[in-house]
Amino acid sequence: MAQDGARRVLAGVDAAARRFGLYPGMSAAHAQALVPGLHLVPAAPEADAAGLERLGLWCQRYAPIVATDPPDGLLIDITGAAHLFGGEAPLLADISARLERTGIAARLALADTPGCAWGLARFGEGGIVPPGGAAQVLAPLPVAALRLGSEAQRALQDVGLTRIGGLTDKPRAALRLRFGAEVLFRLDRALGYEPEPLAALVAPESPRVALRFAEPVGARETLERVVTDLCARLVPELERRGLGARRLDLIFARVDRLDQAIRIGTARPSRDAAHLTRLLAERLALVDPGFGIEEAVLCASRVEPLAEHQETHLASHLAAGPQALDLAALIDTLLVRLGAARVYRLAPVESDLPERAVRRVPALAAPLGVVWPTDLPRPARLLAPPEPVTAMAEIPDAPPLFFVWRNTRHRIARADGPERILGEWWVTDAEADLTRDYYRVETEAGERFWLFRDGPMQANGRWWLHGLGEA
Repeated sequence: MAQDGARRVLAGVDAAARRFGLYPGMSAAHAQALVPGLHLVPAAPEADAAGLERLGLWCQRYAPIVATDPPDGLLIDITGAAHLFGGEAPLLADISARLERTGIAARLALADTPGCAWGLARFGEGGIVPPGGAAQVLAPLPVAALRLGSEAQRALQDVGLTRIGGLTDKPRAALRLRFGAEVLFRLDRALGYEPEPLAALVAPESPRVALRFAEPVGARETLERVVTDLCARLVPELERRGLGARRLDLIFARVDRLDQAIRIGTARPSRDAAHLTRLLAERLALVDPGFGIEEAVLCASRVEPLAEHQETHLASHLAAGPQALDLAALIDTLLVRLGAARVYRLAPVESDLPERAVRRVPALAAPLGVVWPTDLPRPARLLAPPEPVTAMAEIPDAPPLFFVWRNTRHRIARADGPERILGEWWVTDAEADLTRDYYRVETEAGERFWLFRDGPMQANGRWWLHGLGEA
């Protein structure tokens, strides 16, 4: 409940109140008349704003530029950051799952423009708008989805313009003359014809440095020097706090207020200025300086404790063995160039089924203490999924004499098997009867394959190719 002049009005309602027909803005007296015994709680707008800001800072795990949209919204510019989560859809799924686990209800929308995403999230079903699809998605939404003032909404509704689609085919001059500049301005922002800057949140406790320029800059060489200067200034602050950077956000404030941001991550805490500079410079190709950049801010948005250690010459590392080499710098460079989804190592998993016996882990993750059995050789490459082949064996449990794969006949010279693998019935009941007989075979041409039959010969088991080569 909030005070609106001399009236007490509902500032917000829960799901139960909505079922009784209550809504924000309704007078408290009217609400109490509809629902006798209604429990009213004084609104705390300052606390709500602080909570929204904390949630916005938490959302910086997904992208550097996060802006609040009071009283209950957030705008996130994920440009250049979606690949770190495997794409736009996985990123939205991760946000939704994390918010749901914390008890926060949210409707998420992703579009080319903040205005389109705002309207789809609040007046539509949410989801991802394909590039260039803003006009089509917005057309059936009410004009309130353009973030118009109440007076402009009433003026449009009075003449029967209740949907956004009804505005796009009207003469612009007539709309401006009849309803003022606000309607066209909001429509252009939603469709991407008018830029919409976002005021990025910055956590006050995060180590950060900034450079402001007397004249706007934009040349690539100038931005590289800016990155070098910022990293040189940030590292002493990290040293003073005993921290190392795991994630850096570099935000360029353009003169038109359309900020540009790049983000890099490190496999291990680092405060090597030269290394961090190289990583950031790799991402400068994504920065559009527009009409010029007037300020650059470098923020260590994720840090971890980093103790001082004695540097060792590379020759000493090599003499100590390959495991003594620090591959963090190489891994960081690969992460920036290829993305987190493409840089990993394989770790063994305790499972009899070959496709489940391995999983991806971060490249520098600690050993899991699990190893593959040395007496069960596996091929160098598994096919996912296995591919069907045509094969013929003379007697049950014997390896095939030949098989046909991708229209090519392979005659087998040597073979070993079978190795019988049963389904993991404790994972799913569907695998209670699963049986596979695997054979390692070598063809007359010297090629090696891993074949299996998914049932006994008497039961007309089918043949499959599951692996190539030999580990």
